[in-house]
Amino acid sequence: MSNYQVFETDRFTQDLRQNFKGQQDKIIKKLHSFVYQQLSENPYFGKNIKKLRGYTPDTWRYRIGDVRFFYTIDEQKNEVVMITAATRADAY
Repeated sequence: MSNYQVFETDRFTQDLRQNFKGQQDKIIKKLHSFVYQQLSENPYFGKNIKKLRGYTPDTWRYRIGDVRFFYTIDEQKNEVVMITAATRADAY
């Protein structure tokens, strides 16, 4: 399986500005140091990865504690596009 590039949408970048109950810095650091590396290697499988049902285009979720990160995968371009981030209470 080839490596994927991870991109952030403007909406995703705006969503990261939330405080996330005082854990914003910790979550952003984990995103950049661990999550993006994992998604670039295999965006389909992992302990905190889940495919959402009923979404078009196919959408996946990565969980860090109470925060959910939603992304799509473009197989033709080998890209993972981070589309939005929200706390669990606001996400569903």
